[in-house]
Amino acid sequence: MAPPTGPLNLDVEAISGICGSISIAAWVVVFSPQIIENFRRGSTDGLSVPFIILWLLGDVFNILGAILQGVLPTMLILAIYYTIADFVLLAQCFYYKGFTWKDEIPSSQPKPPNVVAVGEPTERTGLLNGHFNERERRGSGWSHLNPTVPMVSEAPITPPPPPTRLQSVIWNLVAVLMVCVAGVVGWLSSRQYSNSQPDSSADEGLPSFDLWGQIFGWLCALLYLGSRLPQLLLNWRRKSTDGVSILFFLFACLGNLTYVLSIFAYEPHCAKSQCQPGEVERIYGRYILVNSSWLAGSLGTLLLDLGIFAQFFIYSKDELADEEEAIEDDDEDPIADEQQLDDQPLLQRTGSGLPYIP
Repeated sequence: MAPPTGPLNLDVEAISGICGSISIAAWVVVFSPQIIENFRRGSTDGLSVPFIILWLLGDVFNILGAILQGVLPTMLILAIYYTIADFVLLAQCFYYKGFTWKDEIPSSQPKPPNVVAVGEPTERTGLLNGHFNERERRGSGWSHLNPTVPMVSEAPITPPPPPTRLQSVIWNLVAVLMVCVAGVVGWLSSRQYSNSQPDSSADEGLPSFDLWGQIFGWLCALLYLGSRLPQLLLNWRRKSTDGVSILFFLFACLGNLTYVLSIFAYEPHCAKSQCQPGEVERIYGRYILVNSSWLAGSLGTLLLDLGIFAQFFIYSKDELADEEEAIEDDDEDPIADEQQLDDQPLLQRTGSGLPYIP
């Protein structure tokens, strides 16, 4: 049986090459959103330390397995890059959390009823002293009584509103699309280069098994699968995905999906110019078996990442409902309204009982 030729042959090679290039582009930028998010927040509370450690160990075994088994050279280069990025994420976790191997959830305990806030008047302090000390700390409205200084309302500086869900979805889709475009451009460039080089794939034959390469490959797959479980558990315990970049897992899913497609779209090459009956099927089946551990790791983590996306969807709805409830409580809080009135300049207050000074 001869290998497929003509347009079908070209389509298989193109699919495999494009998927492989997109996978490389996704894996190159996969850690960047989470590293930037950690720096922006100055915290790694949303990131699981065992998740990063297991991912790091998986990348180490990925390097060893890729070297011994002789898988795609691009995967070996990317595995080395992942290991460096894992160390950066782990260093961030140790810097912000301290040297700990456990995921601790910070508990916000309410103030005990017997504790008195600093500056709050008690039976041992004068009420007027406490009142004026508090006014000194906040800034007095009496400074606006100077007739040469115009009275300008001191409105508090409010931070810009967070992006809406639609804006976040659009931005994430644009980022994924840019990675896909970069992968296609990289494939076109590599294809032009490979066309100018002599073809050395005609004498490939059956892929060979390496025992230790397979052992390290399956250890890598198990570590990749186990790494997602601590992150899923931490999100469930916190009932939140705050501090976790969704682009981090979007790029990981894109890289795993396209990598799996590039393996399945492999085109067998016979050892001789004329293929023997059933040789193409044997080569393809042997190739899938050689890469079975990497396939299992990619497909398994892809399914577990879908669980993390479900947590993003569920907990984002809960956080939005909590924010709306907090806004309603603030609108109905008379103490907050009184404090806001107290912070205004003296002549801008209504109902203060003071005469108007022209």
